[in-house]
Amino acid sequence: MKRPPFVISIQSQVVFGHVGNSAALFPMQAAGLEAAAIPTVIFSNTPDYPTLRGQALPPEFFSDLLQGARERGLPERASYIVSGYIGSVEVAKMTADFVAEAKARNPDLIYLCDPVMGDEGPGLYVPETIADVMRTRLLPQADIATPNPFELSWLTGQTIRSIDDIREASRLLGVSPSTRLIATGCALEDTPEGHIESVIMGPDGLSRHPTEHLPIALPGTGDLFAGLIIAGLGRGLPFERSVETAQTLTARALRHAAALGAGEVVLSEPSFREALLTLTP
Repeated sequence: MKRPPFVISIQSQVVFGHVGNSAALFPMQAAGLEAAAIPTVIFSNTPDYPTLRGQALPPEFFSDLLQGARERGLPERASYIVSGYIGSVEVAKMTADFVAEAKARNPDLIYLCDPVMGDEGPGLYVPETIADVMRTRLLPQADIATPNPFELSWLTGQTIRSIDDIREASRLLGVSPSTRLIATGCALEDTPEGHIESVIMGPDGLSRHPTEHLPIALPGTGDLFAGLIIAGLGRGLPFERSVETAQTLTARALRHAAALGAGEVVLSEPSFREALLTLTP
């Protein structure tokens, strides 16, 4: 019997709520993928609450977890690696080394880099040293990259207002010509009113994928979106359909969270879970 696709997910983890691995793992596993979660930080909750406990993983502890993954042969077995929020420059550099090593051992592996660095409201929320590792060492290895407009602008110095701006930012980002760049959550000059869009640039050209703009901004949205893209790809969906499915299911999770009055994404809505169980090409 063929084993399902295997994902190594290197992101934050929280005790309460859904961000980082605590948001991305569930959709991947519910869709039938296997996943190994390697935390970069462990916090009690997101920073939006009055108190925050926990810390970034000490570098030697994180290094030990990576070594354990090597000893179990996970890089050779993986179909995908996903990286997200990273809490220290040492962990960022070790993640870059691990991805490079895994891709050398396993040339078919697909690496999704979500450069979780900031957003329009809070601005840059990681030290510039971490953002620099994202730009110089992680993104150049990416097969798929999912920056939001703030991150894309910060990384390239290019204002993001139009499709031409995204084309120029893609050129300045320094990713491989084979990389599929997904500029997420874009509200461009000609985006349909009441919508935002994902703009995909890659070896097959450019495509635009508008979706209704919900007035709901919750922690974990981007992490969930990236996990849903991998869930779709792992189930054999074409790339653009994986992105559109991720948009649809992320919106469903946001609407459910808003209905509950929750402060972050919620993954328990029945139709959301059913859709993950029945993802098919």
